[in-house]
Amino acid sequence: MEPIPGPRTARVGAPSMADVAAVAGVSHQTVSRVLNNPDAVRPDTRERVLVAIRALGYRRNPAARALVTRRTRLIGVINPGEARFGPANTTIAIEEAAREAGYATTLTIMRDARHETVEAALEYFLGLGVDGIVVIAARTHVAAAADELAGRLPVVMVAAGLQATASLHVVAVDQELGARMATRHLIGLGHREVVHVSGPNDWFDARARVAGWRKEMREAGLEVSALVAGGWDAAQGYEVARRMARDRRLPGAVFAANDQMALGMLRAFQEAGVRVPEDVSVVGFDDVAGSEFFSPPLTTVRQPFAAVGRRCIEVILGALDGRSPSTTLIPPELVVRSSAARPAPTRADPPQ
Repeated sequence: MEPIPGPRTARVGAPSMADVAAVAGVSHQTVSRVLNNPDAVRPDTRERVLVAIRALGYRRNPAARALVTRRTRLIGVINPGEARFGPANTTIAIEEAAREAGYATTLTIMRDARHETVEAALEYFLGLGVDGIVVIAARTHVAAAADELAGRLPVVMVAAGLQATASLHVVAVDQELGARMATRHLIGLGHREVVHVSGPNDWFDARARVAGWRKEMREAGLEVSALVAGGWDAAQGYEVARRMARDRRLPGAVFAANDQMALGMLRAFQEAGVRVPEDVSVVGFDDVAGSEFFSPPLTTVRQPFAAVGRRCIEVILGALDGRSPSTTLIPPELVVRSSAARPAPTRADPPQ
């Protein structure tokens, strides 16, 4: 490798593409080709330019690049303002996937779907020149705002149970499938009564999990018990299980809408002397950090947030290239631990 030609002189301000060209002894256009289409440049020339870039500490000017490519490499993310497991992890996954693709993200919070809130979010993103928007629509009222954002920019909605429209792309974990997997696991163990403790009804994920539980029970020819209203918090799961134990109305198995409620249920059952899984099997949803250390370790459904983030970015980039709106459902994974087991035999059961 030949040394970089020319003396290094004092320079004021950040190095420019012209500085790189001068040091490498090539044209401005050659530097541009190395940055944007390196395979079109001879290896020895490309290496000289790269050495000059490193020596000068050259960094691309995003504004100048945007003028040429008409892309800012910036993606807007709308979060519903929920710090809960699903929305928080989805936001992180989108940011990481964008960064891996060479994009940056900017976040805004939209807790409601009032026209002025939607308009403010859209104006904010348009002012920044974002290439597209990802809407994490945990609640139904946030999703209602997405149509107002679509049409002027590519919009990807992360919401289970929705389908793409003429202007909206949809990416989500297949929550209904996850609920069916949890319910099917309990049925496969021999349980004929599987009670579902649901999440809030205005959450897409909660609705999809209810639908999956019901479908799996019906397809197995089993009676669908009354839905037990819960929430997302451990305290709500605790109260539900405490009532079950107090009223002596213990089901054979419980599918809790998330791991936090399952954790509260495990505590309440333990306090009441109800054994898990000997007396009641419990399955959760999410595979939160530490769920393998619950007592007993929790059988649950793991959500592939990293895959959701990558797919959101892929869809936006595809939309920028003219691809039509699509719906992508990403399958979750059942994680089997020891909180669920075969029901205890009764006197009427034949010997195994």
